[in-house]
Amino acid sequence: MTTQERDRAVYEYLRQRLEEGCAPTVREICRALGIKSTSTAHASLNRLVRDGLIEKRGDNLNRAISLAGTRRNELVPVVGTVAAGQPITAIEYIEGYVNFNPERRYRGQLFALKVRGDSMVNAAILDGDTVIAEQCRTAKNGEIIVALVDGSDATVKRFYREKGYVRLQPENDAMEPIISKNVSVLGRVVAVIRYL
Repeated sequence: MTTQERDRAVYEYLRQRLEEGCAPTVREICRALGIKSTSTAHASLNRLVRDGLIEKRGDNLNRAISLAGTRRNELVPVVGTVAAGQPITAIEYIEGYVNFNPERRYRGQLFALKVRGDSMVNAAILDGDTVIAEQCRTAKNGEIIVALVDGSDATVKRFYREKGYVRLQPENDAMEPIISKNVSVLGRVVAVIRYL
């Protein structure tokens, strides 16, 4: 394997792992790509930094790597209530902003909602958390979404399209699903922020 081929393989492996949500260690890169020496992997990483393809946070490259241009602090609007027919980020509904540093780029605009209640506890979304969602109009079965049901307030549930209706499934065994034909998908949950 040439140096260029190895650098490309390291970059592609980093991209894949970062999309999965976790930067690999140098030793994990070596194992995955059959690189015998960590110094060889470090050399590839340093060339990728020099070429502007990746960025490192701090002096230590272990798990402190991101693809160039993907890590950016964003001020995400916190939307308290959503009125039917109004854009989710209409200025009159913004309660404030949260600082969010995503590991990847999202196609849709991001927004945040404060969580009230315990309907999603089995998905590790607790009362008082803030969810970050990517604006979208459709969802795949099983995705956790923010939705409007019959024009009421926004709710966070797991989405399932059934025959002739939509089932919004809570992640709490003590709660019943919401069944409705009138569901508007507002966004797909991409992160949860919890303050201790």
